Amino acid sequence: MPNTIKIKTLLILSLFTVLLIRYNNNKTNTEKTTVKTEIKAPRKILFVVTSHSEKGNTGEKTGYYLGEVSHPWDVLHSAGYEIDFVSPQGGKAPVDAFDMNDSINKKFWDNDIYRNKIENTKKPNEVTPDDYVAIHYAGGHGAMWDFVDNFEIAEIAKQIYENNGVVSAVCHGPAGIVNIKLSNGSYLVDGKKVNAFTNEEEVKVKLENVVPFLLEDQLIEHGAIFEKSAPFTKHVVTDKRLVTGQNPQSAHSVGEATLKELQILINNSTK
Repeated sequence: MPNTIKIKTLLILSLFTVLLIRYNNNKTNTEKTTVKTEIKAPRKILFVVTSHSEKGNTGEKTGYYLGEVSHPWDVLHSAGYEIDFVSPQGGKAPVDAFDMNDSINKKFWDNDIYRNKIENTKKPNEVTPDDYVAIHYAGGHGAMWDFVDNFEIAEIAKQIYENNGVVSAVCHGPAGIVNIKLSNGSYLVDGKKVNAFTNEEEVKVKLENVVPFLLEDQLIEHGAIFEKSAPFTKHVVTDKRLVTGQNPQSAHSVGEATLKELQILINNSTK
């Protein structure tokens, strides 16, 4: 009789041990799955490109400036961010400065996924602002015609910014931030250091009487503290999660400055 009890006790203990091991393995696998999911959670940035393809009545073609997309894209995509594209009209965006001698332009253009994205841009009503940690306005003269009064995209940018995200723009891209108003009624640029394609640069490309307004003047009118360097010299400024670059030469540095702002936000959120 004692042996029978001993055997039953051993069997019960063995069964309990097996169940305990299985429970711990399942728990470990669940934790691994959770961690894996967190690591793979998409970190997304929205790029804004123009739908406008002509420089006023000149007959000259324009669009988004390829390098002002490709260079920030290269920095941010290489850092693990997924990029989506939106334009005022959606669909295929017209491209300007199509220079395949620029290796970063070629890298972007030869990427089938991103080539498809920029040739099938989202419409503003297809964008969910909460999906994005930053928004970047690429330049190109087309932006001067269809960025400034696009209040749908301005609202998207406002929401991203007020969700503690980053807003960046380069060259003529800041046309998109001119009229962004925050919830408190103030302009996004009011009281912030900002730069963009300057009046002098517009004169040098002989388009000062073609563009519908001068970007430098309009930013200053809405309260921006405008900074600039000599024409076609790299210049980037960051102020309160707003990153702006002066010209195409500044595009890569705008990407780096945006990445830096995002890293600061990540570091602050983990403290």
